[in-house]
Amino acid sequence: MKLPGNDSSLMSRGMLAVIVAQFFSAFGDNALLFATLAVLKNQLWPDWSQPVLQMVFVATYILLAPFVGQMADSFAKGRVMMLANGLKLLGALAICIGLNPFIGYALVGVGAAAYSPAKYGILGEITRGEQLVKANGLMEASTIAAILLGSVAGGVLADWSLLAALGICVLTYALAVVANLSIPTLAAARPEQSWHPLAMARSFFQATRQLWRNGETRFSLVGTSLFWGAGVTLRFLLVLWVPVALGITDNKTPTLLNAMVAIGIVIGAAAAAKLVTLKTVGRCMPAGVLIGVAVVFFALQHTQANAYALLILIGALGGFFVVPLNALLQERGKQTVGAGNAIAVQNLGENSAMLLMLGLYSLAIRLGAPPVATGVGFGVLFALAIAVLWGWQLAQKRH
Repeated sequence: MKLPGNDSSLMSRGMLAVIVAQFFSAFGDNALLFATLAVLKNQLWPDWSQPVLQMVFVATYILLAPFVGQMADSFAKGRVMMLANGLKLLGALAICIGLNPFIGYALVGVGAAAYSPAKYGILGEITRGEQLVKANGLMEASTIAAILLGSVAGGVLADWSLLAALGICVLTYALAVVANLSIPTLAAARPEQSWHPLAMARSFFQATRQLWRNGETRFSLVGTSLFWGAGVTLRFLLVLWVPVALGITDNKTPTLLNAMVAIGIVIGAAAAAKLVTLKTVGRCMPAGVLIGVAVVFFALQHTQANAYALLILIGALGGFFVVPLNALLQERGKQTVGAGNAIAVQNLGENSAMLLMLGLYSLAIRLGAPPVATGVGFGVLFALAIAVLWGWQLAQKRH
């Protein structure tokens, strides 16, 4: 994705190393999800266990939230990223050698929880000011390219050979660790912080309160939490929606549909980098409402062509919505509680939303709710939630 501007910080060796490491790490995450879902199908686990797999992953984020942000700010973030990718590598190996898939995926979740504050926090150390929105656009483009290729690779390879699919995941995590070695060792942002667990938890909840009291950061936290909670739920909805709406039962089609969302997010992220600044973040809100409307139309489709087109649109709206909100939180967070702590608080919100939405989705499926009706209800609720958030933001501005 070409971003406007030619600032050298966006093309520095450190920035390129971060982007490459993120690509391999996210590729592994997405290939492993679909490979592990295929393992569950192969081992005849029930349908409702699929979102539970992601809930195990998400729970690690929530449990570790008070500690990982402080860890990212207490050490050089490139080294934290390398350690985190090493943990993901071990988790993928565990699934590959036949250990319980839920345990292996939980270990990957521990690595992902440690990785996130460091990967986003380092952007504010490599770039400055308005370049941060563009750096986020680059990071989002790298992530989405990885989602696109990783999801398809995981699904296609799982149809051919489960061992090959899992082996690719192990290899890409290993490449991410190697790429992390090229990230320059920057000074720790806040090396003086206490490592006592109670002190760390107290510091985290103080940061949470501080960010929640600020209107801009509260707006960003709620918006990104709603978006990612909905995004993860949509991914699992697709797995059950495809056989019902399209009559297709392979592993490949849901991954291709996920890839359409990824293509759309790249388009939306590029548009946000060009059209939205930290001062005009409110421009992204209509896109959030339209995501919900588009999901309703998508759930009612019965042809692949329409499904692909609507998912690209949903992705584009999503990229335009979430990239400016991420940049706003990083900039304001860096100024107040530290970027690592700000991203850890964001992760707590996002993953709590994911856990809640996946739990409701899993319950709905277990109670026999049809996937099409579930999709329609999900889209309506999301549009209403973003409309309320938008109204809340406008009311705050008037005061």
